[in-house]
Amino acid sequence: MLDPKIADRIVAAVDQGFEAQLAFTEALVRFPSTRGHEAGAQAFMSEAMAERGLAVDHWKIDVETLSRHPGFAPVAVSYDEAYNVVGTYQPDNNHGRSLILNGHIDVVPTGPEARWTRSPFEPYVKDGQLYGRGAGDMKAGLAGALFAFDAVRAAGFKPAGRIFIQSVVEEECTGNGALACLQRGYVADAALIPEPVDQSLVRAQMGLLWMKLTVPGDPAHASGAYRSGVNAIERAWRIWERVKALEAEWNAEKADHPPYGAHFHPVRINLGKINGGEWVSSVPAECVMEIRVGVYPDWTIEEAKRRLEARIAEGAALDADAPPPIVDYHGFHTPGYVLAGAEEPERVLRESHQAVFGEPLAELLSSASTDARIFGVFGDIPSLVYGPKCTAAHGFDESVDIESVRRTTKAMALFIAGWCGLEPA
Repeated sequence: MLDPKIADRIVAAVDQGFEAQLAFTEALVRFPSTRGHEAGAQAFMSEAMAERGLAVDHWKIDVETLSRHPGFAPVAVSYDEAYNVVGTYQPDNNHGRSLILNGHIDVVPTGPEARWTRSPFEPYVKDGQLYGRGAGDMKAGLAGALFAFDAVRAAGFKPAGRIFIQSVVEEECTGNGALACLQRGYVADAALIPEPVDQSLVRAQMGLLWMKLTVPGDPAHASGAYRSGVNAIERAWRIWERVKALEAEWNAEKADHPPYGAHFHPVRINLGKINGGEWVSSVPAECVMEIRVGVYPDWTIEEAKRRLEARIAEGAALDADAPPPIVDYHGFHTPGYVLAGAEEPERVLRESHQAVFGEPLAELLSSASTDARIFGVFGDIPSLVYGPKCTAAHGFDESVDIESVRRTTKAMALFIAGWCGLEPA
């Protein structure tokens, strides 16, 4: 455990730098860093890391090279603006344990902006909350990692182990950003990802699969004067009902998939996008659905696909006269992750949390996924997910609790000190 006097100095340094941290987070939220538009925010992060004396690696992801990695998630979009940034802190003697501090810069779309109280990329503070798209998920955590590192040095110390501060793209859709860091050789003794998880430690997270389903119809005049045809939208809906039924069926099996037996609803199957038809007076010729599927950590992605495709075939058979649906997978294509064998980094995080919050660290079983699986599954790096409280992630008026950000930043700073060790500045 850290000497209490040293811990007090580090915690005080977070408080002293918190006004600047909040301003930095607001500046980061102002970048509309949705998929394909992250480059400006990454340039901002690159500059911030360089100002801190970190060795900055700012590169564009090479899809062709990355696609050879077994953890690659297939994509159908351009990576022309897909840049990662890693800032490396190299200690003088390097006798401490190494650490990855990872956060994602990408945010999800806003939906109709008229339904936000204010513009989603104009952050504002109200009632102790910082509002804006990405404020919680996860720019506050990403900024917190950077300022936690600052606090250790502002308190008069230097971490004794190497630290990689990573700002990555593609977390919300593939995980390929974190995977590119791993493939590039950024490995460490542990990783900490400050996702907004209610000041808890994520014990397990689900695997994810994105599926694009193109359902053909048999177009005809809508009057039926010549023949009725097969309505692709209605056909797609019949298939969807059978796919959606898997959610209840798989959740009923949760006791067979530890540690999720105690989770209230681990499997989520979401129809996220649908598009069909081209003329109101024509029977639709095609309908495209894009579906997100949660997968238990002890399942392979191939097993999940097999079960899904069997259900799709069952629904498609109801319209035997129409061509079969086309199933395509792009986006998330990744197994789940259960944190195990990480007793030492867990101990340090628990002590750090206890020192700040005065209470034990709670645990969380997540029905979502984070980049921790990239490091844990494909890099064999113990990966802790721990961060502040967020409201309405992916929804309207997303916000993060400011005091929670302050306190989790303090815990992260103590974790850096306790895990990496300290040297006098």
